[in-house]
Amino acid sequence: MQTRNKLQFDALVIGGGIAGGETALNLANNGYKVAIIEKELSIGGKMILLSKVFPTLDCSACITTPKVSEISRHPNITIFTESDVETIEKNSEYDFTTMVSRRPRYVIAEDCTGCQLCEKSCPVIVKDEYQFNLIGRKAVFIPFSIASPKVAAVDMENCILCGACEKICPSNCIDFTQEERQYEINSKTVIIATGFNLADPEKMDRYGKGRFRNVLTSMQMERQLAPTRPYNTVLRPGDGKVPDKIAYVLCAGSRDDSAGNPICSQICCMYSIKQAQLLMGALPMADVTLYYIDIRAFGKGYDEFYEQARGMGVKFVKGKIGKISELPNGNLILRYEDIQSGKIKETEHDMVVLSVGTLANKETTSLFKNIAPKVDDQSFILQDDPILSPAKTTVKGVFVAGTASGPKDIPDSILSAGSAAAEVISYINQKQ
Repeated sequence: MQTRNKLQFDALVIGGGIAGGETALNLANNGYKVAIIEKELSIGGKMILLSKVFPTLDCSACITTPKVSEISRHPNITIFTESDVETIEKNSEYDFTTMVSRRPRYVIAEDCTGCQLCEKSCPVIVKDEYQFNLIGRKAVFIPFSIASPKVAAVDMENCILCGACEKICPSNCIDFTQEERQYEINSKTVIIATGFNLADPEKMDRYGKGRFRNVLTSMQMERQLAPTRPYNTVLRPGDGKVPDKIAYVLCAGSRDDSAGNPICSQICCMYSIKQAQLLMGALPMADVTLYYIDIRAFGKGYDEFYEQARGMGVKFVKGKIGKISELPNGNLILRYEDIQSGKIKETEHDMVVLSVGTLANKETTSLFKNIAPKVDDQSFILQDDPILSPAKTTVKGVFVAGTASGPKDIPDSILSAGSAAAEVISYINQKQ
């Protein structure tokens, strides 16, 4: 059996997204030693993949990249990417043991220069999960241009072991002998920042996702609008045509008992309006229509942002989409109930974007071995006191940050990270 490396930290953060990173940074700046466990190849979570943020339309990458760089370089933060938490056990007050397994990259991270020559030499092409399957990537690849760490990784499930990357690498950092590493991490506290999952629209057959190529998810459209986008402009995946008539279907996987998510996801209205504004700029001649149940513009400047979109020419139709069907030319027919007129109508669009909702990451609580935090009816981590102490869970010493406790926008996720860091510091100081 492989020997586990034993490490000691003041706090262990599960999740390296914007909430987990902000929590870790706040703790590290106050002198605490922090470990971040991230399952992906890069920290930054979903925010680092976005185009712009609402309602200011500031560049998301411009905000996230310096923050991620600061987290990566901080001497009090140790980052474990490509790592899975196996179990978390509370031994006593201020004493948690977390078993972590770190999957091999098959690349010596310290020696990789990020030159991407290995990518160019690799003959294998598979779907790129970081571009949400819009394009392909190689079996040896850097996840995306602003990844942190910007280090290549070998996808051994698709690698054919041809050795092309190993031969061309100028720093000889390809290492096929790497094995999974095991860690036993002791910490005084644990912070859950595991984020959220996106609703799977393929489970809602009426939308045709997976059957109709010109039906996209909102994250696929987000990637088409981002600076590190897969194409030079917005294109229909079905035939590469620039779309003229784009429809957004809001509440696709939210406020829907049949989809298993009866609650509002909070962010879908606003990110759809943001994308609509960006599309009006990218494709000035295009028609953009949002089909919605209610517009929930609840935050500071959000209603003004909504009115701005209306002023730009974005159309809003209050109606529930019942079915999407495809024409021979790839265009799509939306059948919906028009709430204003009370009639069933059909309209034709050449591309449809599903504004998918947010779901809880249900795996988190199963990691706890002897005592687990309670969850609410939607499987989000239950806050012990949402008003006075929103970061506290039902287990003393375990805290929650970001969307692990429920749907939030980016500002609220960052605020919750600050709250979690303050609660952790208070908790640790009670021992001293």
